[in-house]
Amino acid sequence: MKRNKKHPDRAPHRRRASATDRTKNTKSFRVTGSWDKRPNRPAIKATSDRHARDRIAREMRDQGAYVIVEQHRGHGQWRTLYELDGPALLAEHRRAAEEQRRQAVEERRRAEQVEAAAEQSERDRAGLARLMVRPPVAREQCGRRDARHVTGAQR
Repeated sequence: MKRNKKHPDRAPHRRRASATDRTKNTKSFRVTGSWDKRPNRPAIKATSDRHARDRIAREMRDQGAYVIVEQHRGHGQWRTLYELDGPALLAEHRRAAEEQRRQAVEERRRAEQVEAAAEQSERDRAGLARLMVRPPVAREQCGRRDARHVTGAQR
């Protein structure tokens, strides 16, 4: 360590390298999202991480933005990797949810119809059972008694 003779109580000045990276283009991906509500102010996120790039693009898409993902080619030129149409995707999700709700209502209505038909057939069976239990009635003047029903073997 060098001694500072002029100011012995003061530590010597040492030039140290800055901790930040000074290289150009550390962010090699750019995600641009624009919304219909504010087309003049797109959100631009730059990152060097592929996973962060995809996560940011998904989040913007889920918020209803039209997303353009670009990769830096050097010298200020960008290459489009892919685009996501958030509004169209949201509209498709809404249509699918509406269709699912409609199918659920239709299924519920069919189940109610089946249940009503089952109740009706149960009532009909109960009525027939009551009819089968009743005693035979005299049908003719001669006093002969006939059953209200005839089984297959007696026909």
